Amino acid sequence: MDIVERLTQFGLTRHEASIYLTLLAEGDLNGYEVAKITGISRSNAYTSLASLVEKGGAYVIEEATIRYTPVAISEFCENKIRKLQQAKQDLIVTIPTKRDAVEGYITIKGENNILNKLRNMILEAQERIYISVPGQILKTVLPDIKEAINRDIKMVIITDGSLSLAGATVYIADQPLQQIRLIVDSTNVLTGDMNNGEHSTCLYSRKRNLVDLFKDSMKNEIKLIEMTKGN
Repeated sequence: MDIVERLTQFGLTRHEASIYLTLLAEGDLNGYEVAKITGISRSNAYTSLASLVEKGGAYVIEEATIRYTPVAISEFCENKIRKLQQAKQDLIVTIPTKRDAVEGYITIKGENNILNKLRNMILEAQERIYISVPGQILKTVLPDIKEAINRDIKMVIITDGSLSLAGATVYIADQPLQQIRLIVDSTNVLTGDMNNGEHSTCLYSRKRNLVDLFKDSMKNEIKLIEMTKGN
């Protein structure tokens, strides 16, 4: 993901992102200079500059010729995140009451969506987590795991490679490529793989029989690891 694409995640169009990067690199510029440097037409440059100011990416310097100065990237991002956090709280308060949790089998597609579900399940845990993932995926969710441990969540981890983590019980074993198994609070399970990018698929369920099946499977795997280590 390039810088322009990352900036679009903060609400900028590609033109606005390119202009913002130009202001950061060149300093204060007027609309003509922005158009000349970026190659964007003058009309589009002025329109994008006005929008960039409205979105909090630049300030206007009132002189004989209006110039634009960029807002520091850290300040711009923090302002956006703060606004989103407030929007989140407003939605939580005003959104219709959540229905009872779906008891069926839900398919989650795409690497990013699977990672988001994995992280949210860890963050929402109340008592215990059993997680079996390769080290590469574990590294991505390790901050969330540490936060859960700090909340006194019982943490059992099965992974490959090597890992020492205070507050967690860790078992080292060979892991199938990018395979995920997660059980949270003995009430919900996520299982599948992430070896196919956006075509990756995982199954999420709160079905008791599936949860119990995976609990037994992971317990048996732990016993096997302990037996193997004993040998």
